[in-house]
Amino acid sequence: MMTSPTSIDDLNIDLLGNIVGRLPAIHFASADCVSRFWNRACRRVLSRPKLSSACSFNPDLEVAVESVANKVLSEPIRPHFAIASVCREIDFPRAHQLITEKLGSNVPVITNCSRGVIGRDAISDEFDEWEDYDRTGAIIMLMVGFLPGIKVKTIPLMKPSQFVKEITAFSTSISGCISPAAIIMFSKHQGCVVTAAMEKMDNIMSPETVIVGDYQCQFQHTIGRNCDAVALVFVMDRNKPLGIGETQFHAALSSGLLPIGHAYKVTRVKDNGFQTWLIARREGSHELLDANTIWNLAYEDPGVPIELRVYFGLEKDGRMTSFAFHEFFGDNAESLRVGGIGIKKGDTLRVYRPDSTTALSSIANVSNQMRTFKQGRTSGGDKWEVFGGLIFNSCDRGKFVHGQPNVDSSPFLDNFPGVTLGGTFCFGEVGRGYIKESQEQKLGHCCLHASSAVYLIMSYRP
Repeated sequence: MMTSPTSIDDLNIDLLGNIVGRLPAIHFASADCVSRFWNRACRRVLSRPKLSSACSFNPDLEVAVESVANKVLSEPIRPHFAIASVCREIDFPRAHQLITEKLGSNVPVITNCSRGVIGRDAISDEFDEWEDYDRTGAIIMLMVGFLPGIKVKTIPLMKPSQFVKEITAFSTSISGCISPAAIIMFSKHQGCVVTAAMEKMDNIMSPETVIVGDYQCQFQHTIGRNCDAVALVFVMDRNKPLGIGETQFHAALSSGLLPIGHAYKVTRVKDNGFQTWLIARREGSHELLDANTIWNLAYEDPGVPIELRVYFGLEKDGRMTSFAFHEFFGDNAESLRVGGIGIKKGDTLRVYRPDSTTALSSIANVSNQMRTFKQGRTSGGDKWEVFGGLIFNSCDRGKFVHGQPNVDSSPFLDNFPGVTLGGTFCFGEVGRGYIKESQEQKLGHCCLHASSAVYLIMSYRP
């Protein structure tokens, strides 16, 4: 008796899943459309969240984009969002266009102009923290994420009140709660609009809402509207399909700033919405704070770098109260000029400078926090797994300061080996919603940092 030949349609769902699970993302998407049976097999393959990241240093922009796109799409994934960081030397609007074409117009993509990237080379798989002075050519980091059970939306910042309203409305419509799970922000400057938006979000959103990002960079996004900032908003879907587990976002902060000198009281202040001019006197004295005093304090230690940035932070009764750190730019005959706004007459200022010893101590603390976090995730009845991470690292740090590579990435690499990690170098870091409040974080409620490393950690429970 003749038997009909076996076709691929006769395969059981486990075997078919094993086959389609080896396909690149584009072919996997095609397989998903073959039939309902194939769709079921594909959904079983992509039932858990996934993060994929790659870097390229090819001097040809189109080849570099092709390289990172091919790498992140080399396995099954349906991108729910994408973040691309490109160095200052290349045409980053063109890079954004090329990446958007590769991923499709329906994927929310944000491309920022970076001072360096963190991640694995698409060709060699070597991990490193590459700052833009390390290389010539097109430095690109591309990260794409698939997050089942999470809705993602790009929201531009035009006006602070409208921006926050759009975020809370989106969150409420999807989760029933005004607070999203996480927000990744990119902004052009630390001006009044961005600061007001951040303060408003911090005031009304749950302490568990994680906010990370870069607040001093140029960027492009898929919506295309000109704006002061843009946010990727991640919201838990209360109507997620059965069988989909829970994704959580967590943040950690490593500070690298050291307070120096005496406290000073602000006696006069004005701003233009982006920068502040102020006069300050030493507390209990008529001594004015001037540029010479600041630089003498900053360079009191002979081991500090020649090119050093100095910041102001606010404090009260010896406790830091800054919502943001303010970079010192210089002075004129009458006043000091600093970045950002929010300083008021009567505030107490202290000068801060980047310090490698402080940074290294803080990195060790973060590594311990992540180790404790990891142990808590894997003990007991609930088994959580960390599936990805993202670092926003200050240009005041990196191998140039630490003297060896990958120091700032080490807390994540040591605790979660083999897990996808990408990142970017910044001039200002956003951080809120930490996995564990360290003593330095309890001293204030700062969300706009300097000389820091902010870590975003993503975990999943089936």
